[in-house]
Amino acid sequence: MTEIEKLLKSKNYDIRLTNDARFMDQKCTPDVVCIIADCVLNLRENEPQKEFIVQDIWDSQYFIKNVKAIFNKPSATNPTTRSEYDKFIQQPLRLLAYAGVLDIDKRGTKNYYKIANLSVLEYISLKDRHAYNFLYQYFVKVLSDSGLLKFFEVYKNKYEKGNLTQSDFEDLQKRFIKFIIGNTAINGEVEVKRIYPKLLNIYACENNLPGSIKGRMSENEFYYTDLMYNRKNWRDLSKDKTISRQEANAESEQNVLPDTAFNAYLVQKAMNQIKKMYSESEVKDQWANGDATQVHHIFPKSKFPQLAHYLENLIKLTATQHFTKAHPNNKTDAINPDYQLVCLLAKSDTIEKSLKKNELYYRKESFIYCINTGLEQDLKADLTFRQIKTELATIYNDL
Repeated sequence: MTEIEKLLKSKNYDIRLTNDARFMDQKCTPDVVCIIADCVLNLRENEPQKEFIVQDIWDSQYFIKNVKAIFNKPSATNPTTRSEYDKFIQQPLRLLAYAGVLDIDKRGTKNYYKIANLSVLEYISLKDRHAYNFLYQYFVKVLSDSGLLKFFEVYKNKYEKGNLTQSDFEDLQKRFIKFIIGNTAINGEVEVKRIYPKLLNIYACENNLPGSIKGRMSENEFYYTDLMYNRKNWRDLSKDKTISRQEANAESEQNVLPDTAFNAYLVQKAMNQIKKMYSESEVKDQWANGDATQVHHIFPKSKFPQLAHYLENLIKLTATQHFTKAHPNNKTDAINPDYQLVCLLAKSDTIEKSLKKNELYYRKESFIYCINTGLEQDLKADLTFRQIKTELATIYNDL
């Protein structure tokens, strides 16, 4: 059982008991939840048990520097953007507190937060896709505990049988609005109508269903890239709605535009995570002695910018391994193919061990995606790690 599954199983999220509508909110898209989780970790990296308030995140240089890059908005210190940014911080914090990832204590008019589940918070903070995975599992548990899931399943079943209509969509929305107004402090439809699409669209995306666009049922199945709050500013929107879902999902693995401030932020975040995770080199060879101070891109950032932020493409090495073996003669733009294979085999072992421990850092599918992209291969996602290593040896023998 993963840490997320353990957390969700340990909680009762029934809205009829909590009477709290802030289990979800308008700004809680995967990208926003991801960056706020990252800001919390950055703020409390050395003091994970210390409380914090919204203002602490607001005042942190990390938030000020990165939020402008990510949301392409005026500076976070600009007074006119204050109330907008307050929602960006407060709403995801309330969601994470309801979920039990953070603890919350209201004193006077202020909410005081503290990290309650570090491993789940780390997972959410690493990338949008992780935040999305968490949100889907969490929403299903909230809906299930609250007796609402069955109505979403009816919506799904009707679509799968080919007879879902706009009136079915409206019925589900009306039922949700009535439930929230009846069980929480929200007393107006307008606010619930802002929250509802964010929840439905994540459920729709995961189950290949139409979602909600501008209050109406979408014509097509809802795509992962359309879930993002800020997709217009730093996402590539040129999507052909006729492409298959598999192709769309592959596209969404590379929906980060290179040479943008957002991409630089993602790469730095991933490298910092690898630095935190390993004190020793992941490659156990004769050059592994000494401190592992280097994070190496197995497939170089200059040639494969779309892989630069993948943990599966990053490996911890000693300085000797990095500058004499991985990059021959200290030429950082050159790659030694023999040592690239060594790094891939070692990373395969690292990922396999991590997944066996039910850790949440890596995905085997992402590792295969990196290999397929970097080596122009078409390895299947269901290969075992042993088979991946055999395939790698064969590929490099032919290079």
